[in-house]
Amino acid sequence: MALKKESNSLDSEQEKFQNEDASLLELKNLENKKEIESQPLEVSKGNDNENGFLDFGFNQSILNSLRNKGYKNPTPIQKAAIPELMLGRDLLGQAQTGTGKTAAFALPLIEKLADNKELNAKVLVMTPTRELATQVAESFKSYSSESSNFKTVAIYGGTDYRNQISALKRKIDVVVGTPGRIMDHIRQGTFKIKDINCLVLDEADEMLNMGFLEDIEWIIDQLPENKQMVLFSATMPSEIRNIAKKYLNDPAEILIKSVKKETQLISQKYLYVQRHHKLDALKRILELNNEGVIIFVRTKLLTTSIAEALENSGHTVAVLNGDIPQNQRENTVDRLKKGFIDILVATDVAARGLDVERIKLVVNYDFPFDKETYTHRIGRTGRAGRSGEAILFVNQREKHFLRNLENSTRTKIEEINIPSNKIINKKKDGETYREC
Repeated sequence: MALKKESNSLDSEQEKFQNEDASLLELKNLENKKEIESQPLEVSKGNDNENGFLDFGFNQSILNSLRNKGYKNPTPIQKAAIPELMLGRDLLGQAQTGTGKTAAFALPLIEKLADNKELNAKVLVMTPTRELATQVAESFKSYSSESSNFKTVAIYGGTDYRNQISALKRKIDVVVGTPGRIMDHIRQGTFKIKDINCLVLDEADEMLNMGFLEDIEWIIDQLPENKQMVLFSATMPSEIRNIAKKYLNDPAEILIKSVKKETQLISQKYLYVQRHHKLDALKRILELNNEGVIIFVRTKLLTTSIAEALENSGHTVAVLNGDIPQNQRENTVDRLKKGFIDILVATDVAARGLDVERIKLVVNYDFPFDKETYTHRIGRTGRAGRSGEAILFVNQREKHFLRNLENSTRTKIEEINIPSNKIINKKKDGETYREC
């Protein structure tokens, strides 16, 4: 009887300790996970001396760069991620484009490399597309513009190997690139990776969608084992969770609840129009807004035919698709930024990484059949706290897709009509246009 009583007592104690362990594990998981409401990036418009970035302890050159860009207060993703990355922790972040996530990982990495004198790169950032690689590299260069010794190199397909090899031979701090080209340089020995101490996977879900999983794992296996890892993804499917579980060490987890606060900056509308009337409807919409416009279509052939039709109507138009050489793409985006081009007709190759502040209108000429494509398309406007407009063309067969899209994005998309002659004439006469 005594033995039974003692056994029961031991079982009770063991259960107590197990409960305590479970509680501690749950507490640790809660500490690692942060769910935050997203807010638009706040850009300073005056000589306000308040600067929320001072709290991170950045060196003066970074603060000067941020001040020159007009950045006043960090976004929620930056507030949550920067302290963790400054401590050297691995990080798993879920955030859409336009939340300030590039600065969230770029700024602390620039700070940590402020005194780096070594020749070989310390940081590798992988992106799914050439456009995003270019954009991320430009962000690193912009944030480190006051640091003369900080060097960033972008490597991706579609450009000359020799220029990239030449750049990789010089002193570099950060390499940004696409998986295929990174693998090529590692195999050829032109990219020295022995000193890499941080790997960033940006828009990891898109890399998986594009079939880069094996490439990513191969690259990770070639890198030094002791490194900081950062993974950002717009969505968090099981495949991303598996990668995080396999490669990240006790990561801080940050979820940005982006739905309402960001989409409120973008006025989302749709109009019913049959296929043979779409071009006429587009021309009427452009009578009201023809400066800073991106039109998304499904095929390369359609980009060309629409661009030609709009040029014949007197618009300044350019095309962006997978057949355009990389140097020409970069030149096109630069001309769009500078206002030499008003309208860009593009396939979804441009939906990732294209960041042009003057984009006021996105037209989904062809219906995007998944939430992610739609989100990234319309995310080309309404950036950095600015407002924007997105119009979706819907035909009779696509009605149920529209409802599915509204349900998945939890957003009510407003129906509008094709602008009438009366409305267009009012616009031309300088009157304010309001869709009734």
